[in-house]
Amino acid sequence: MKPVNRFNQLRPGDCARVTGFSGLPENYQRQLLSLGVTPGVELKVQQIAPLGDPIKIMVRGFRLSLRREEANGILIEKV
Repeated sequence: MKPVNRFNQLRPGDCARVTGFSGLPENYQRQLLSLGVTPGVELKVQQIAPLGDPIKIMVRGFRLSLRREEANGILIEKV
């Protein structure tokens, strides 16, 4: 399976594991961490809006909507 680095390579129904962050402001990284989006956690892409923004994910049992540019700052690997 080919490794996936960014959210824009995922489709609804895909599952991925967070490996880190890249290019996000530190305060936004802290906010994501406080919401449970931490390295090692698995998430599932629930829905991508028709124009690609926002992206809805399921992480730790709750739904979270992210803007496309923010989601692409989360480094992932497909599982």
